[in-house]
Amino acid sequence: METQLDPSKDDLPLMANTSHMLMKHYVLDLDVDFKSQIIEGSIVLFFETGSSCRKVGSSVERACHPRSDETFKIQAFELCHIPVTNASACSSKTGYNDFAVCGKGEKDTSDKNGNHSNRAQASGISSSKKCCDIENHGSEDFLLVLDCCDLCVLKVEEVDVAAVPGIEKFTRSAKLTEGSEELGNLRNQIVHELVTLPADRWEEQLYYYTCCSQAPGCGELLFTTSTWSLEIRKAGIRIPRDFPRAIRICYKTKPEGRSVTWTTDQSGRPCVYTMGSPLNNRALFPCQEPPVAMSTWQATVRAATGFVVLMSGENSAEPIQLQEGIFSWNYYVTMPMPASTFTIAVGCWIEVKRESLATEVMTNDVISLPFSKADFRLVEGGCGHLESPCRFQNPGATSQPVIPHRVFAPWCLKDLCAEILLELIPQCLSAAHATLGTHPFSRLDVLIVPSNFSSLGMASPHIIFLSQSVLPGGSHLCGTRLCHEIAHAWFGLAIGARDWTEEWISEGFATHLEDVFWAAAQQQLPCHEAREQQELKALLRWRRLRDEVQNSEEELQVLRPKKENTGETSESGASIIKHGLKAEKIFMQVHYLKGNFLLRSLARRIGEATYFTFLRKFVQKFHGQLILSQDFLYMLLEDIPEQKGYGLSVESIFQNWLDTSGIPKPLLEESRTWKEGRLAQQVTAEVAKWIQVNRRAKKGSKRKRGQDEVAFQKEFQSKIMSRLCTALHRHLLPDQLVLLLESLLEEKTLCPRTLQCLEKTYRLQEQDAEVRHRWCELVVKHKYAAGYSAVEKFLWEDQAMGVYLYGELMVNEDAKQQELAHKCFAAAREQMDMSSAKVVAEMLF
Repeated sequence: METQLDPSKDDLPLMANTSHMLMKHYVLDLDVDFKSQIIEGSIVLFFETGSSCRKVGSSVERACHPRSDETFKIQAFELCHIPVTNASACSSKTGYNDFAVCGKGEKDTSDKNGNHSNRAQASGISSSKKCCDIENHGSEDFLLVLDCCDLCVLKVEEVDVAAVPGIEKFTRSAKLTEGSEELGNLRNQIVHELVTLPADRWEEQLYYYTCCSQAPGCGELLFTTSTWSLEIRKAGIRIPRDFPRAIRICYKTKPEGRSVTWTTDQSGRPCVYTMGSPLNNRALFPCQEPPVAMSTWQATVRAATGFVVLMSGENSAEPIQLQEGIFSWNYYVTMPMPASTFTIAVGCWIEVKRESLATEVMTNDVISLPFSKADFRLVEGGCGHLESPCRFQNPGATSQPVIPHRVFAPWCLKDLCAEILLELIPQCLSAAHATLGTHPFSRLDVLIVPSNFSSLGMASPHIIFLSQSVLPGGSHLCGTRLCHEIAHAWFGLAIGARDWTEEWISEGFATHLEDVFWAAAQQQLPCHEAREQQELKALLRWRRLRDEVQNSEEELQVLRPKKENTGETSESGASIIKHGLKAEKIFMQVHYLKGNFLLRSLARRIGEATYFTFLRKFVQKFHGQLILSQDFLYMLLEDIPEQKGYGLSVESIFQNWLDTSGIPKPLLEESRTWKEGRLAQQVTAEVAKWIQVNRRAKKGSKRKRGQDEVAFQKEFQSKIMSRLCTALHRHLLPDQLVLLLESLLEEKTLCPRTLQCLEKTYRLQEQDAEVRHRWCELVVKHKYAAGYSAVEKFLWEDQAMGVYLYGELMVNEDAKQQELAHKCFAAAREQMDMSSAKVVAEMLF
């Protein structure tokens, strides 16, 4: 790797040499063992050489075929363990396939981390110093580098794809013989023909991927592992063109691996799920992490009876019983996407269904937009993405406002999900379709993940994870978060950032579209009220951005930190993500907030109708591709050239919004108007009343200090509560409550009786997690002991939002609060994800 990595820093390396070899498809065959907390099996990778791969994002267009949403007969393409002679592939320990156990009968050459490096002992391979000494950087052998960490690699071998029956159709050779000197080239030719099949032959392609993945091995490959990579050689192979295009890696995960979390769900049943960033999936399977390595995939996952396997997949997999107590689940994806988007969750989930069709909410009604959609022009010609089946060219998919969807949750949350989620999903999906058009994915699963999930939500192809924190307190938080994750189907998944440092392309767009989708989903809401609510949300986000800018490193506030070098990699394709491993960065919102405000500013300046017409065109043109900021901005200004006359340019946007830290200057001017909105003014009046009540409570407390405390409390409660019912008990929206509590947090002191009245007046314990979080902050700041139980409950049940409450408990230097912080952390630490636990530990110790 040409770029030097400093181990003392928190940068994340992407080690894969994608410029030399590019992954096009992978097949996973895995067993999930909850007793050992290990996932074990194999991955078969299919490659093309970098020079022969079409450049991602180029203007060259290939044929794009409409994708039918009718699921083909999956039985023909499942990993059905096709028997082949002399197979040497890895098998699972359960023994229900035809392959020998990897490494059986061999000497254990594993290192202290469990890796079986075979660089000098591979059976049947030359052990010359030149080929096997990985430290010899002068070696002429080509080295394939994959991203990999926290994995025990057992074996790497070339796959004999030429042994698959019927594979002759993919070769120009009339005869396949073991003695052929060109057999290696023949195998590579087969893989090349297979990975370049046209999109209308995707079913046939998927079938032969399955067959090839189960073909026998034809020679072990030399390999070694380092902290961040798996390095593979074949003795005598000097250039990527001659390197095997199909390889099998047998491996197992480690319980402490950072890509998956082993835990229990809210009903106390064991489960495991992928965590997403920062490491993505390199501790789940060896892969090429750089976004440019866009590939399709298949997976067969086996688990014990009672477990449900959910995964990124176009099909709604049904379990197949292999033997008593073991079931198999099979998924596939035909749209090329980065390996980082793959997601899996295995647990005792319950599918939440409607009790009767009579309660069915609209599924195909068209939601009307608050702006004109008369001029949603489509880009002429075919699609610009890699060869693959495409929903955007399928009239049936284009006119489908609500895609098929399912909801899964732990048993104890089944009723709450039925009440909240089943009603919201079709509304939010329809609103998204009304705004952007064709749904990029054909179906959607929504899963309520365990309480230790470190975010409110995470979107992956065909599946969304939601925190349990979004469920209580009505539909507002759940609906807005669901809209945010649905928006990622377009921005983040179907359209991805070519450079991971440009997170705003994913999160800024999703945050911006969250408001638009949610306003459209609330059909009963008049346009002017929807706009007022968006202004209030903008004010809250402005306050949050202002606070974050004041309390974070300037370097982390820049949306395009590599500036003019954005998108560049080393000659091999390797690169480094600055601060990619910084634990605090995971909890920062700056790329969400500044990105949202940039897009909001553009929409306001251009006009919403014109802006959303353009956005739909942009999605139509760039779906299935990777972009940089300038791709979006240049197309915007070219499509709306009149804006150039008003001084709007790509360079000015870079300078004001993307390449600098702090608050963008245009935002400072716009933010002043949000405080004057009707909803914000209502909160301002409410705050003033509570300040007055607090003053009276303080005076009353001093006057009555000598009287009987119980009698005084009754008198005080009666008077204050009576006044509040008439003067203060205004119905406030959830965002208004958040603003109210944030404003009261700015008061130096609030007496216990005021806090008690505040809690009862607005029933704060029954509100959503955003409101309860602010309430907990008030409790901690004013040392309101009666509210400590609410803080303790929040830190356990709402771990996605409670991290910084630990710091607030410690900063007051109050013995009871510090004791509470240590008690809660001790109870939750083993369940926390590593980044959260690290941040909290630094606060406490």
